[in-house]
Formats: sequence, C-alpha cells, structure tokens
Amino acid sequence: MTEPGREPVRESFPELALPHARQTSHNAARQPVRDHPQAQLRNGVGPSRFGPSALATPANAITGARLLATPALVVLVAVGGTGWAPFAVALAVGATDFMDGWIGRRQGATRSGAFLDPLADKVAVLSVLCALAARGEVAWWPVGLIAVREVAMSVYRSLAGRRGVSIPARPSAKLKAWVQGIAILLALTPPVAAHLVVIDSAMWVAVAFTLVTGAQYLVDGSRAARSVTPVADQPSSPGESLAMRHGRR
Repeated sequence: MTEPGREPVRESFPELALPHARQTSHNAARQPVRDHPQAQLRNGVGPSRFGPSALATPANAITGARLLATPALVVLVAVGGTGWAPFAVALAVGATDFMDGWIGRRQGATRSGAFLDPLADKVAVLSVLCALAARGEVAWWPVGLIAVREVAMSVYRSLAGRRGVSIPARPSAKLKAWVQGIAILLALTPPVAAHLVVIDSAMWVAVAFTLVTGAQYLVDGSRAARSVTPVADQPSSPGESLAMRHGRR
C-alpha cells in the first residue's frame, strides 16, 4: 500500500515502469502527427478543400487553360514553324502542367483532375508533334510511335477499369511527359532546330521513355488483373465455397 502523501514508486521512478508502458510512451513520442496541417504541407499535401467528385477547382481551371492554349500553339507551329513565339507558348503550356499538379496536391485530388490532367498532356504533346512533323521539323517515325503508345495505353487502362482493374499512374509517366516536353522545346528553339542530330536524338530519347513506361503499365495491369477475382468465380455461400473446394480436389 502507498502511504498518504507519497507517490507510488512507479510514478516517482519512471525507470521502474513496466517495459510495455515505456515502449508505448516512446512510440507515441516518436510517431509523427501526419494529419496536422503543418505536417501535410511539409509532405507536399495540404488540407483537402475539395471532395473527390469536385469539378470546379483551381487545378482543373489551369488544366482547362492548357487545353485551350494548345490550339493556339499548334497554329503558331503550323504557320510559322520554329521560333521564339511558339517556344514561349510551349513553355507556358508546360508550366501549367506543373502548376495544376502542385495546386491539386495541396487542395485535394479529384477524379475529374485525374482524368483531365493526363488528357491535356496527351492532347498538347501529340498535337504539337504532329504539327512539327507536318512541317518536316521532326521525323514521323518517333511521332507515330509516341502517338500509338499514348492512344493504346489510354484504351488499355480504360478497358481495365471497366473490368474493375485499377492501374494507377506511375511517377515515371510524369517523367516521360517532361522528356517529351523537353524534346518539343528543343525542336522549337531557333538555335537548336537547325541541328537535326540533336533534334532526332531528343525525339528518340522521348520515344524510349514513352515505350518503357508503356511496358510498365502492361506489367502493372497484368499483376492487378491476377489479383482481382472475377465476380462469377466468387462463392455466394459457405456451402458453395466448400463444394467448390471439394470439386477442385
């Protein structure tokens, strides 16, 4: 028993506390407060201001501006070819790709943003590449390979989604988009555009990144499909599950 006026020995001498209690206290002290706004900002993710179904968001507005600016860039390239004016517009379009992702991560990811952002990227890249190829600034072969991969992967991911297979975007896909953008900027830069070896090399590097990320998506889709059990194969009752197991034996 503890005498009146005296604290228990365990409270007066923490080193005598139970090991489990010391470990719990130690873990609680070391565990980060991930939901705190300051911790979220340090991790690059801010408090969510928009729900997953939101459409009218600042990030989507920037993505929409990129879609609207793409036809103007294509006209500049198709009419005047390479030059500082199309280079500046292309640089601004590329900057919006960074801005909408940065804002979206801080204000909350949305399904509409996940759909519109890659769509805007593909429309901008393929449109400008086709305009450059039509003027003879770049070869059609790399442009065709990039276009086939982009369209095929969009169709593949859409069909996989209808079967309940989710194929999330990879960080390498965003790197691929940046490599494609750099190749386009080099093709639009007047001092560099005359050096066909540099332009061709940049284009084929972009093709390599594009095809590699496409192969990664195929592998991810195959793994995800194997982990999804078809609804028709799922037992509807414990008795049916037992019968299925005996039948397989």
